[in-house]
Amino acid sequence: MSLKGKVAVVTGAAAGIGKAFSEILFRNGAKVVLLDVNADAGRTLMEALNKEDGQERALFLSCDVQSEEQLKAAFKTTADTFGGIDILCNNAGILNEDDWQLTVAINLVGVIKGTYAALEHMSKLNGGQGGVVVTTASMAGIKPLLSCPVYSATKSAVIGFSRAMASASSVVGFGIRFNALCPALVQTELLASLSAKLGQFTILEEATRQLMDKHGVLSASEVAECLLELVTDESKNGEALMVSPKGKMYAAFPSIQMDLK
Repeated sequence: MSLKGKVAVVTGAAAGIGKAFSEILFRNGAKVVLLDVNADAGRTLMEALNKEDGQERALFLSCDVQSEEQLKAAFKTTADTFGGIDILCNNAGILNEDDWQLTVAINLVGVIKGTYAALEHMSKLNGGQGGVVVTTASMAGIKPLLSCPVYSATKSAVIGFSRAMASASSVVGFGIRFNALCPALVQTELLASLSAKLGQFTILEEATRQLMDKHGVLSASEVAECLLELVTDESKNGEALMVSPKGKMYAAFPSIQMDLK
């Protein structure tokens, strides 16, 4: 799948992994719509990308993934502006074990809301062109992080959601591939503020730091390279791609195809 001329929407696009996603998609020829609650950072990134090649291929829209109304409005504006949607990166996420309900609202419910809103424009059943949805999960969704049980639970849930959606798409004909990207610890603001976000599990901070020292930390650009693989390789559907400083591998799950006989 070539990205030239494709339309990609990235949530949590203004910084960290989302920024790296936006940059790599843009530099490979896609039109990129940046969704974020940080308007200043979002507009700055939009202007920087558009300045790179002198074309207006990047667009920033203020959007909170907790709001179904804002998501639907953002996707409609995207479709009206660029003619459709081909790629969705469900990337917005937080880590906050103290405010665990907010973590669930953004990391899980926000992903579901965003995916369903995108289906209205992407699904071939609705007149869309199909495409691919990649959700930023985490290695913690496969190997739970001891100090972050709610964060781990949300990331495990979005892996399951992505795989179920992949199976549903294959059966009913959405024409959309669904994959999950599962990085290990990544050098972002989320990681930098980890100690303040562990709530009652602050007592496990040292154990978490030891894991970081043992396994290392990824850069956002390394994660973005893996996103490119999941987006462009049309054989990838229902996959969970794990990436760490030691390399990458696909998680071994049973087939997503349900025996309907």
